[in-house]
Amino acid sequence: MRFDLLTIFPDFFTSPFRYGILSRAIAVGQVEIATHDLRSFTHDRHRTVDDRPFGGGEGMVLKPEPIFDAVATLNIAPKERRDPTQETVILLSAQGRPFTQAIAQDLSTLKRIVMICGRYEGVDERVNDLLCDREISIGDYVLSGGELAAAIIVDAVVRVLPGALGNPDSSRFESFGEVDIPENRDPALGPPRSTHGSGGLLDYPHYTRPAEFRGMAVPEALSSGNHELVRRWRRRMSLEKTKRNRPDLLAKAHLTREDQEILRKFEAQNSFEE
Repeated sequence: MRFDLLTIFPDFFTSPFRYGILSRAIAVGQVEIATHDLRSFTHDRHRTVDDRPFGGGEGMVLKPEPIFDAVATLNIAPKERRDPTQETVILLSAQGRPFTQAIAQDLSTLKRIVMICGRYEGVDERVNDLLCDREISIGDYVLSGGELAAAIIVDAVVRVLPGALGNPDSSRFESFGEVDIPENRDPALGPPRSTHGSGGLLDYPHYTRPAEFRGMAVPEALSSGNHELVRRWRRRMSLEKTKRNRPDLLAKAHLTREDQEILRKFEAQNSFEE
């Protein structure tokens, strides 16, 4: 997989990609990341990449010419002839579609991803209309530029690539993961594993040694050795944490009868305590 990042601050990416999973993926040739300085595609002595917006208003807007010229050097197909299963061009902006784990999974199937890092008040809309397949935002807030967003998306996409993580199940059994244990699991498959897939919910709490720290002990279920008890505890905690922090996720999650009963009890208990 190759990432091409178009930016006016190419040195920004020197540090984020030098550590951890990304560094290893680059070292073994699984991922290639190239940065392209938009100022190298300007044609005036001041290397101008921005200009005032038509219609007036505060701030400056990134000009289309340097971006179009930069993309033209990348050997990527024009938008109308681009194969969406192989490559994509993304504009990073506050007006984009929210980035999710599902989008990360979708992008991980591609061979080529070009990301245009917006700056100032934004990017000339003709870049979006004529060059880009997607417009993505990493959240409901405004950043100074798209570089941080690009680094986040690269990290999220690379970590779901096959072989990028030491344990292939790590990206499946965590927050927003899609793996779940069927409600009517075939007994012939043996006892269920202690890890319960999040099924699109938030991950459950994690604990490690020591078993007791500053007066707080690890929950008994986790040290019981009973895989089914551990699984049930983790599922209950995942549901409760999602209900508390991200109740919007519950509307899209597949909930079993057991899950629904857990949530009813949790809501009743919190209503009583209030």
